[in-house]
Amino acid sequence: MKKITEDASRPVREFSRFDGDALLGLDSLGLRGVAQRHLPEGGRGGVWEVRCEPVEPARVCRDCGVPAPVRSSRWRRFVHVPLGKAGVRLLVRCRRYECRGCGGAWEDDLSRVAADGRRLTERAAWWAVASVVLDAMSVRSVAATLGCLWDCANDAVPAKGMKHLAGDEHRLDGVTHLGVDEHVWRHTSRGSRYVTVVVDLTPRRDGRPARLLDVVEGRSGAAFAGYKHAVRKAVPHAREVLDPFHVVRLAGDKLTQCRQRLQQEATGRRGTKQDPLYRARRILLKTNATLTDRQRSLLDRLFGNEDNEQLKVVWGSYQKIIACYAEPDRRKARGMIHEPVRRHQRQTRQRARRAEDTGAYPQTVFSQVGVSVSGW
Repeated sequence: MKKITEDASRPVREFSRFDGDALLGLDSLGLRGVAQRHLPEGGRGGVWEVRCEPVEPARVCRDCGVPAPVRSSRWRRFVHVPLGKAGVRLLVRCRRYECRGCGGAWEDDLSRVAADGRRLTERAAWWAVASVVLDAMSVRSVAATLGCLWDCANDAVPAKGMKHLAGDEHRLDGVTHLGVDEHVWRHTSRGSRYVTVVVDLTPRRDGRPARLLDVVEGRSGAAFAGYKHAVRKAVPHAREVLDPFHVVRLAGDKLTQCRQRLQQEATGRRGTKQDPLYRARRILLKTNATLTDRQRSLLDRLFGNEDNEQLKVVWGSYQKIIACYAEPDRRKARGMIHEPVRRHQRQTRQRARRAEDTGAYPQTVFSQVGVSVSGW
């Protein structure tokens, strides 16, 4: 067997003595482990409970510089970085000293372990932030892996993120695509249920997950004009783009309004289950490719009535908008999205009295959200 020497091209890395403190990262926290035990609780791997002591106890009085005796001690519990699927819990002995000369009293400084009296150690807090931001883990999964309560993990992640990530002046470098939407985050009867999230969609172009930039309390729909004004003022060269869900949703709302107006004109009241227009309210919102033979027959009878001709035109425009997003050829999709507008212009010249419900409908969908069709 060929012996590997020090001057060989492949370097030799020497093993050191096994050190559990270095493996767990206790040395970086100023601690040393003295005992451990495994408890069958928490996540699938259980919880390792490690008893620790400070490496450098604060025995010397800060005022007179005389070593002081220990008056009492207590155990402080911290949540540490997990080992695989097993959580790690640190029980740190915190001694209290009392100086006989000046009468002062103090405790061991554990600020290196966890700042501001938090339960998560510094390394555990960073692990939680990295899991949420980079690995797209939920706070619930993070708490289950760490072996702590949800509130404990949820308090540590935003605090660490706002202190270090949100304050980074370079965190917006390279952002070319922003997304703004509302999210229901509180399922209670008290307080605001909605928050507006601002995400960086630039990584999605490379197949990576989006990056959360900010969360603002309140609904984005109510403050959409404010966001538009801020975007136009800060980045006037930016192009506004709506996601397919909201465009189709706005189109579906216009289709429903047209159906309701025709129902009122025909019967003078709201629809009931005996009325054909009311019975087709959900079928009208389905994609054409998903309609059954029975549903197509119902729509044929509905559109066969001359009084529902306006509804037929609006439904056709609605299906065109859906089809343009399903079209893989982007150039062809742009032509498809312009077709309802051109049809509107022709029908407006022919039937001015019907311009409100027929051709004006597609343009109204985009004008309500401030997006010009010419920008496609």
